Amino acid sequence: MSKPDETTGISSDTDSAGAEVSSAEGVKNGQGDGAGGFIILFFIIGFVASLIIGWVVFPKLLYSQKTQPFDFNHALHLEAVSDGCESCHIFRDDGTYAGVPSNEQCIGCHEGVQGDSPDEKIFVDEYISKEREVPWFVYSKQPDCVFFSHAAHVKKAGMECVTCHGHIGESTSLRVYEENRITGYSRDIWGKNIAGVKRETWDRMKMDDCAECHEKEAGKRSSVQTDKEACFVCHK
Repeated sequence: MSKPDETTGISSDTDSAGAEVSSAEGVKNGQGDGAGGFIILFFIIGFVASLIIGWVVFPKLLYSQKTQPFDFNHALHLEAVSDGCESCHIFRDDGTYAGVPSNEQCIGCHEGVQGDSPDEKIFVDEYISKEREVPWFVYSKQPDCVFFSHAAHVKKAGMECVTCHGHIGESTSLRVYEENRITGYSRDIWGKNIAGVKRETWDRMKMDDCAECHEKEAGKRSSVQTDKEACFVCHK
């Protein structure tokens, strides 16, 4: 039995009970802190897993990878021509852009196999000799609802090819073509890469890049198209 306090006359049992309550609350608080730490850890793990799924797993599911009919060396061809990119990627007489070269443009040099490149042999044997156009996968191919004028950008605005296509003329091979399984569009024309980091110097043909350039150049050039922000300027 506890002894009464000489001053107050109150038994020390009350103090013991209070100490027990305080001890129980401390244990309870400790358990709460542990639960909170577990929740934070769980959140971090979930966040990291989401990033991995979003950046690595999901793109592999969303985009199919396709290889070109044969490889192509831009650097080798650029050394052999006199007018740079426009030697092969020409503008027609009416000012419209021809885009990917046709066999007619290539046959002058590739009527027969010139070297020991297996890719050139495929081109000559399977396409030139058989008069078949090469079914290239065009990285910058726009949806049917989008209008883009090379003439307006190159001829009128005086833009260089490298502004949008980077130094693709220095490339010695073609990269894998990635196609959206849902829309059928090229991955190159929509969205941003991981954290906005561009994989290649010529990866500048996305809608965000167009919008950024138009916003930056608005009011600086004579073209009224640059100043327009309406969707129908590009989407017809």
